Amino acid sequence: MNPFSSGTRLRDMIRAIRACKTAAEERAVVRRECAAIRAAISENDPEYRHRNLAKLMFIHMLGYPTHFGQMECLKLIASPGFPEKRIGYLGLMLLLDERQEVLMLVTNSLKQDLNHTNQYIVGLALCALGNICSAEMARDLAPEVERLLQFRDPNIRKKAALCSIRIIRKVPDLAENFINAAAALLKEKHHGVLITGVQLCTELCKVSEDALEYFRKKCTDGLVRILKDLVNSPYAPEYDIAGITDPFLHIRLLKLLRVLGQGDAEASDIMNDLLAQVATKTESNKNAGNAILYACVETIMSIEDNSGLRVLAINILGRFLSNRDNNIRYVALNMLMKAITVDAQAVQRHRTTILECVKDSDASIRKRALELVYLLVNESNVKPLTKELVDYLEVSEHDFKGDLTAKICSIVEKFFPEKIWYIDQMIKVLSEAGNFVKDEVWHALIVVISNASDLHGYTVRSLYRAVQESTEQETLLKVAVWCIGEYGDILVNNIGMLDIEDPITVTESDAVDIIEIGIKRPDSDLTTRAMCLIALLKLSSRFPACSQRIKDIITQYKGNLLLELQQRSIEFSSIVEKHQNIRSALLERMPVLDEATYSGRRAGSLPQTVSGSKGPTVSLPNGVAKPAATPLVDLLDLSSDDVPAPSSSGGDLLNDLLGVDLSLPPTQSGSGQNQKTGTDVLLDLLSIGSPPANSSPTLDILSLSQENKTPSTALERVTSLSSGSTQVSSAGVAAPVMDILDGLAPTPVPESNGPRYPSVVAFESSSLKITFDFSKPPESPATTSIKATFINLTPNVYNDFIFQAAVPKYLQLHLDPASGNTLPASGSGSITQYLRVTNSQHGKKSLVMRIRIAYKIDGRDMLEEGQISNFPHNL
Repeated sequence: MNPFSSGTRLRDMIRAIRACKTAAEERAVVRRECAAIRAAISENDPEYRHRNLAKLMFIHMLGYPTHFGQMECLKLIASPGFPEKRIGYLGLMLLLDERQEVLMLVTNSLKQDLNHTNQYIVGLALCALGNICSAEMARDLAPEVERLLQFRDPNIRKKAALCSIRIIRKVPDLAENFINAAAALLKEKHHGVLITGVQLCTELCKVSEDALEYFRKKCTDGLVRILKDLVNSPYAPEYDIAGITDPFLHIRLLKLLRVLGQGDAEASDIMNDLLAQVATKTESNKNAGNAILYACVETIMSIEDNSGLRVLAINILGRFLSNRDNNIRYVALNMLMKAITVDAQAVQRHRTTILECVKDSDASIRKRALELVYLLVNESNVKPLTKELVDYLEVSEHDFKGDLTAKICSIVEKFFPEKIWYIDQMIKVLSEAGNFVKDEVWHALIVVISNASDLHGYTVRSLYRAVQESTEQETLLKVAVWCIGEYGDILVNNIGMLDIEDPITVTESDAVDIIEIGIKRPDSDLTTRAMCLIALLKLSSRFPACSQRIKDIITQYKGNLLLELQQRSIEFSSIVEKHQNIRSALLERMPVLDEATYSGRRAGSLPQTVSGSKGPTVSLPNGVAKPAATPLVDLLDLSSDDVPAPSSSGGDLLNDLLGVDLSLPPTQSGSGQNQKTGTDVLLDLLSIGSPPANSSPTLDILSLSQENKTPSTALERVTSLSSGSTQVSSAGVAAPVMDILDGLAPTPVPESNGPRYPSVVAFESSSLKITFDFSKPPESPATTSIKATFINLTPNVYNDFIFQAAVPKYLQLHLDPASGNTLPASGSGSITQYLRVTNSQHGKKSLVMRIRIAYKIDGRDMLEEGQISNFPHNL
């Protein structure tokens, strides 16, 4: 016989597949066997049909396609014999699912088999229907299944109940047909039928309010009685598991009682005594007993209020936490997290045990216990709980430090009783796991420190001691550098000593040493080094004796490869060398940061910027974005985003910042006075450039000579400082403003002196308006500069705003970056974008443009398109 003919036995095929040494050999065997089965199917061979289907089921379990054998299942189901039907129904459940259209053909065979005189064939049909029943089949066959719930054989009644659950899930409208039959099953003595009946009642209660009310009124007493008999039943070997009679039935009954008691005080009162009995009598030394206790606790926590029972349930969960089985402890922690919202005081009694779970070797238990501890913290216990967590932080595993640090910081910020305790705990956390602390956490710490004026000395001395012990934690180093830069004189002079402090001797040189260690540390990132440079600049004013050493350290970074550090070094060196008369005023301590504003901004209740500027933003390397239109707002603070509103001119801003009067004499007026901004003063301050010779004179706050200086752009001047060469720019264009920390501000678009054209509304819909302003350079009449202004007409903010445009081939289009990507609502702001169009057929063909605007509203993508052809003539 051919080893792969349809007459091959199943075991021979399995043996041949298992003998394959490679996947390719296995595929070849399966391919030959499938070919033989197809041949037998095409020949309609009834003799080996059941064998072929058994082979197909094995091949299906190996993951190979077997769809060609689906009709063979239906033929075997239609066979009169039990063996053929058994294979056919097994194949039906394995090879098909409810989505297959072929399944519609089997409904009639199922109906016949459900009415068959042979109970075993009825059982096969019920099994198949319970596994693959679709909504259409459920409606057609529900009457037969309902009738079988009263069948004489208990196995059929059990299978019919399970099949009824599937039907109810598929067609909830049929639930009312099964209510009476399900209630009758609760009187069964056979545990198999009873447990399926309880399961059917539970499902009915979930899908039907009528069923829920019916079972509450008619069946609650009976269920309590059944469970009570089960709890007090003597030893029954056929149902006994670990000394407990049928724990599966216990749990099913408790789940049904939970559904019935939830939201119903009367039903809850009926079951209270029984639940207390189950909770106290069930032994917890076996897994079966623990499963019953857990189900009992779930029921107690779900039914209507009974404080005594809930305390008992929470005590059971407390015992679970002492169990050696990790699974039991984990489910106990899960349940305690739900229970804490109901009875927090009872959960607090197990605080010590929960804290021990935080130190568990199992990562899942550690994380769940940490979340529970976080929920347990309040004003009265924050100190002991935080102490336990901080102590454990020292010995915790590296992978767990991140989660633990985040929770400790959140607890300390939320519940700190006084600021000195908050500062102490944060310094401990920064010392142990500073690298895991998020930026907003240490930003908040600096805000608190700046507001605690009586603790400035204590804080800077504590940070100095912490950094002396270890500089591995970079976040600790950042906070210490900031505080030493601000309060270095307090550190050296031991100002504001508290009774709890030990005296400490720190020289000016020691303070500078800490900053130098931070800036030269190989692992320090750009933000840390930039903060160190700022701190050194401030200390140059506070420590005159160390001024030369500080200057030497700053000068080392003039040639640094990182442009941010190079720029700061050049600027700060210029301040230290040339501007002694204003340095002390320029480097005064930062004003107290508004703690309420910062907290509200972190919580999302305040806008992120106070400035009314609509200008573009400049992204700093440390991720902080600031409006480029306010060049001096962040002169000394690296990471604060509290941006003051810009004044009407840069001169006023310098006046506020430096405390000097930059106003012009009242006799000066005219167009020259309109050009007087902080640009000239700032360029003079840094010796980077000077105003054009034909501009009006300005007050030189540094008494520097301005004679015969050629203006140069800020970037050219920075280059000339290192190369020694000076490049001359056009005298008609003022040098752009250089921000000491934020780099070059965007170069303003020069105004054109060409002919003027009227503005046009290029596009307008119910949600968006686009206006075009035009200008032409006199030397290039074919080129048109367009300023597009976008205005939002809806009350919704547009995010990720993108403008795209396309033109015909005779036009060339260049788009500059937009001023932003967020368009404020209701016309309260706008986005501008510059376009440059060159018309190769100027005078012959007019401009035309196709546009597309994309943006998001609350995460939803929006798209608008249009064509613009109303350009002015002669463009």
